[in-house]
Amino acid sequence: MNKSLADLSIERYIYRSMLDTPFFAPWRPRLAPLGSHTPQAFRQVRSYTLCQLESCFASWVPTELFAKAADKQNSRDRDYTRWRTFWCMLWQGLNPDAPGREVVRQLQALFRLEDGPRISEDDGAYCRAKARLPLAEFAKGLAATAKAADQLAPPLTQLRGRPLKAIDGSALTLSDTPKNRKAYPPLQCADTPSFPMLRIVVCFSLLSGAILALGQGNLGVSELSLFGSMMNQLVTGDILLGDRGFGNYPIITLLKHSLGVDFIGRTTRRVDGRRRLKRLAKNDWLILWKKSATPSPWLSALQWVGLPEQMTLRAVKGRCYQKGFRVRQVTLVTTLLDPQLYPAQEILQAYLRRWRLEMCLDDLKTTLKMDVLRGRSPEMAHKELYIRLIAHNLIRCTVAQAATEHRVELERISFKGSLDALRHFSQAMARRSKKKRRELWAELLSTLAADLVPERPGRREPRAVKRKKNKYPRLDAPRNKFRDHPKRNVRRKNARLRRLGLM
Repeated sequence: MNKSLADLSIERYIYRSMLDTPFFAPWRPRLAPLGSHTPQAFRQVRSYTLCQLESCFASWVPTELFAKAADKQNSRDRDYTRWRTFWCMLWQGLNPDAPGREVVRQLQALFRLEDGPRISEDDGAYCRAKARLPLAEFAKGLAATAKAADQLAPPLTQLRGRPLKAIDGSALTLSDTPKNRKAYPPLQCADTPSFPMLRIVVCFSLLSGAILALGQGNLGVSELSLFGSMMNQLVTGDILLGDRGFGNYPIITLLKHSLGVDFIGRTTRRVDGRRRLKRLAKNDWLILWKKSATPSPWLSALQWVGLPEQMTLRAVKGRCYQKGFRVRQVTLVTTLLDPQLYPAQEILQAYLRRWRLEMCLDDLKTTLKMDVLRGRSPEMAHKELYIRLIAHNLIRCTVAQAATEHRVELERISFKGSLDALRHFSQAMARRSKKKRRELWAELLSTLAADLVPERPGRREPRAVKRKKNKYPRLDAPRNKFRDHPKRNVRRKNARLRRLGLM
């Protein structure tokens, strides 16, 4: 068959080695799709992550945390690299209802769009990649994101600008698996089914609302014991705020004399101004506390003996008027004894700020749905817990940056609104130029600063549910052994038939 000159020319340039095209250099990218640029493009595709979240948060998450290992485990070239797996888990943390299969589908679409390698439709590889991530790296990521949030937040001028930290505890529900039940035994309830429960204690910053440290254990471990394991996270010069559960003599004395950390909080002891050592001002006294004769159960014998026999504290009584909160008149004890350096009004305002930022746990359990962890083993549940906390801190970083640049109150920027805006803006920023990403990020910050939560002085938040519980019975037995109870009208009909002798 005769071929034209054009066909011969095209055949020559298509089937010859395309490492060098001296005559038509501009044609090389089109005529040589398997040329030297292909490995570079392939490496670029392999570096993509879900929705390009690292374009938003990479400056706040150290890249060395989930880097490729030099040898042994996590040293192979995989589709699910450690870095990509971390960002996929973070995307799931920001979208708590999304299953692992949805992550795989998005990666399939991303790789197909960029002519990357083919990924299996099953989510087993993704689950195994999550299991390979070391748990210690998540704790480092939590500390790094908390530090970034504090650096971005507007500075505090109360209490001479000293770092303010708060402590609080909660409980989470785990998946009902044998491994979780063995590590975290459920409550023994006779009439209702119970699930494995995880007790947590978190230390968060009052500057930005970011979670600084985490203590976790089963329900048999008290919050005081978990807090004792977290004390090394505090630094000399910090001021810790806590509720009644932490306002006891061993905690306050150990913080002050061993760590150099001051305390502000309520207490279970009765504080009466008539038994004061000195009156500093109205509703402001110095009092004397003595060590109890009964040792504390969460302290060792050596620690208990090392505590001083008595300690001088300051009691401040005042009204923290904030509608929607349960207590309006409080009595606080503190180790800040100088009324000139630390006025009573600033102490009360700091405790009121703790009340507002205590909603961080509510944001985690309600908005990010951390109240139920789906990990089927304790290790995976811990990783899921850490990734939710890291996601919370990254949102706090965004909120802090918006509050600082646009000079608005940090507490008035909605956490839920920030999460929703971040989801959509991150999709718009995916695979855009650096200039366009900077413009979109600036637009995101201005949007958050403009959409503030309105002042609602008459709003109350009672501890009650608005919707009624479901009428269906509880699943009080394994699924394969559970017997469906007949409906009420069927039971009435059968009872009537039995009375008539027809059944």
